Amino acid sequence: MEQRTHRLTSERLVGRPLRIEPGKAEVKLVTTEEMAVDEYGLVHGGFTFGLADYAAMLAVNEPTVVLGKAEVKFLKPVKVGEKLIAKAEVVEDLGRKKVVRVGVFRGDDEVFEGVFHCYVLERHVLEE
Repeated sequence: MEQRTHRLTSERLVGRPLRIEPGKAEVKLVTTEEMAVDEYGLVHGGFTFGLADYAAMLAVNEPTVVLGKAEVKFLKPVKVGEKLIAKAEVVEDLGRKKVVRVGVFRGDDEVFEGVFHCYVLERHVLEE
């Protein structure tokens, strides 16, 4: 399926789409040194969240989709050099509002889970 939203997203910082289909998406991110917050190689949670958010946007895959709210849990720490896969699925379709469940995995281990409330606007959020 063609990617219709968030086309300029940085693969290096937020991930690379692996699969986009109606109501579902998977995105892969390899964590890097620049994401670390300390000498142990702990990756800042914002990168994991960004990966999950990107997957949610792609599951909706509408050009004007935006995030309105997210309820998330960071389940396990992420380290530099790890490969993460975000799996997103629209679980509730209320017309312009979509509820998307996202899990982020390191192999079989789930490191992050969230519910993203996405909204498809009539026009781009920055369009006047």
